[in-house]
Amino acid sequence: MSMATRPDAQSPAPHVADSHDLIRVHGVRVNNLKDVSVEIPKRRLTVFTGVSGSGKSSLVFGTIAAESQRMINETYSTFVQGFMPTLARPDVDVLDGLTTAIIVDQERMGANPRSTVGTATDANAMLRILFSRLGTPHIGSSQAFSFNVASISGAGAVTLERGGKTTKERRSFSITGGMCPRCEGRGSVTDFDLSAFYDDSKSLNEGALTIPGFSTEGWYGRIFNGCGFLDADKPIREFTKKELHDLLYKEPTKIKVDGINLTYEGLIPRVQKSFLAKAVDAMQPHIRAFVERAVTFTTCPECGGTRLSEAARSSKIKGISIADTCAMQISDLAKWVHGLDEPSVAPLLAKLAHALDSFVEIGLGYLSLDRPAGTLSGGEAQRTKMIRHLGSALTDVTYVFDEPTIGLHPHDIQRMNGLLLRLRDQGNTVLVVEHKPETITIADHVVDLGPGAGTAGGTVCFEGTVEGLRGSDTVTGRHFDDRASLKETVRTPTGTLEIRGASANNLRDVDVDIPLGVLVVLTGVAGSGKSSLVHGSIPAGAGVVSVGQGAIRGSRRSNPATYTGLLDPIRKAFAKANGVKPALFSANSEGACPTCNGAGVIYTDLAMMAGVATTCEECEGKRFEASVLEYRFGGRDISEVLAMSVTEAREFFGDGESRVPAAHTILNRLSDVGLGYLSLGQPLTTLSGGERQRLKLATHMAEKGGVYVLDEPTAGLHLADVEQLLGLLDRLVDSGKSVIVVEHHQAVMAHADWIVDLGPGAGHDGGRIVFEGTPADLVAARSTLTGEHLAAYVGT
Repeated sequence: MSMATRPDAQSPAPHVADSHDLIRVHGVRVNNLKDVSVEIPKRRLTVFTGVSGSGKSSLVFGTIAAESQRMINETYSTFVQGFMPTLARPDVDVLDGLTTAIIVDQERMGANPRSTVGTATDANAMLRILFSRLGTPHIGSSQAFSFNVASISGAGAVTLERGGKTTKERRSFSITGGMCPRCEGRGSVTDFDLSAFYDDSKSLNEGALTIPGFSTEGWYGRIFNGCGFLDADKPIREFTKKELHDLLYKEPTKIKVDGINLTYEGLIPRVQKSFLAKAVDAMQPHIRAFVERAVTFTTCPECGGTRLSEAARSSKIKGISIADTCAMQISDLAKWVHGLDEPSVAPLLAKLAHALDSFVEIGLGYLSLDRPAGTLSGGEAQRTKMIRHLGSALTDVTYVFDEPTIGLHPHDIQRMNGLLLRLRDQGNTVLVVEHKPETITIADHVVDLGPGAGTAGGTVCFEGTVEGLRGSDTVTGRHFDDRASLKETVRTPTGTLEIRGASANNLRDVDVDIPLGVLVVLTGVAGSGKSSLVHGSIPAGAGVVSVGQGAIRGSRRSNPATYTGLLDPIRKAFAKANGVKPALFSANSEGACPTCNGAGVIYTDLAMMAGVATTCEECEGKRFEASVLEYRFGGRDISEVLAMSVTEAREFFGDGESRVPAAHTILNRLSDVGLGYLSLGQPLTTLSGGERQRLKLATHMAEKGGVYVLDEPTAGLHLADVEQLLGLLDRLVDSGKSVIVVEHHQAVMAHADWIVDLGPGAGHDGGRIVFEGTPADLVAARSTLTGEHLAAYVGT
């Protein structure tokens, strides 16, 4: 038998299935992108850089991730798609080689007051099952440990059809929930200051009510005058007991006024439903001001703030109740769970231990499960969302991150880099939008967008390696190795802000004197107590203007002109020049195009498919009716003014016949924060994270106050934008303001006049002042983690 010999020993040709190793994107025109084309390697870490507003999020989130999600949604039946969010196809010519995208963004977790770290992850659900199986005494199913389930019972007759006969049977049911009956699972009870609700020397018809939106000129006036429960012309201080009770507490009651069926309800239940269903952080500013003035939240005396019923708190495992576990620091809770040896629930314990270990691994071990989700910073919320993906067995998935280093100390960034590399090494494609050089450095591939922001951006300036980026003549390349140097001289304080015995959250009776009239930076690892010190401990009445990290909210009808209040003086100027009402110059009021209702586009709903938006033919996208556009001011109509950039508008309203000082002042502030390129009418929904942060800063600069507290103002800012921010901070201090910045960016630390460093660790390992002094002293001492990283940064 002869052996057949192979003609050559060459390796076989690669399989065609192995040739799809690129995500190809060609001709993207989403937002400001100008026919962008890129090829992204799969199973590699790609970082997208560029100045704030250059188009990074539009490319990564608005195109690649959005199309991946849309295509996955289309694999479900049309019935299921009807329950899912509908996504429009991005404006792109070719999208090839996509894999399943998992988005880990910076969106804050829901600010629902019932949402906690435990409920937002799976940890609480697993703990409830654990206590329902092992807790003694046994009180019921896992619902009995949930503070969102109330205990209810009922009984009654039910009618049944059986064998052609109708019979009645008595049935009863009961549900044992874990909700505290006093506070209804909120952990706090509310007390109302009635003097903030009304002026009792006036009658309702004279405008006694001081609650936002409760004007008696509209429906409320008709309801109060027609309900018959009280006299709307009598001063409130002369009301009888019954009238006052009906005004404040009456339960919803059907009434008929002028032949119309309406519902009358007391002021307090109405305020509870309208305002208090949201967390304070999620409220509009004027409503938040009212709530802070009129409502005091005190810890529930019955459950001690645990939100749980007495029965739920009485059931324990090894002397520990579920309320105790939720109050523990997660790193301590993980140790407790590892110490439980119960074979009957072994799989549950393993899963719970893995979830808690992931919190610790990702640097969130200092949180507790009962921490309200709405109080997490953007960085903490993003890392909490990452937890469910750690240890996942999935491969060939595209993970999309939006600035995962936000809110992280340089020491913590190294750990985050390790997690990103681990996800890549499991065979996944990792796409990261990032500004920090420490994270850009670990990239396998870099895509730099720019060269500018808004209309000046939207093109790819560089594609390649990190070394190639360093040598390129792009804005990112030129600033990549920028290092701020320590100041030679620091300013002299004009006074001090005394904080004594600060004990909010993890602070340990902290006493600190914060110098005034200078630039002060508060720093320390994530969870060390910085925000607790400045937001929870600065004495009231200190004239503080606080700019937090909370995202600004706005619909597609909101734009920089409406958000900053710029549109009001502009409308009044148009109205005065033309002798007409200001409401005509609002696309949300009388001047709106009747065909598209001032939206500029007409939306066609296509059920489970993405709706189609077409430019309104009547107003051609200008949003105003034709008669309004005939009115001019300074030779421009209102739609032309809204199409201007901040820089153009600043010149237009600065001098000459079109001078409007109130508008010019607001435009100066927008220009100061680096938003000169933004158009006045651009929808807020199209702004990047960095642009929103700076827009918020510009509005707060108008507030009267001697002390500015800024919480991570560099979030979302490019290396080049940080220089401009430092200039703005200097101008604020030089104008006589005191500026306190909570920050991790070493350039801001180096630029400070005074540094307060908290630590040494996070959670109960932090909460102490570990350094106070000038940046030069901190670098010289190198006694803290911050000192070591700052010394390495400035190159000493």
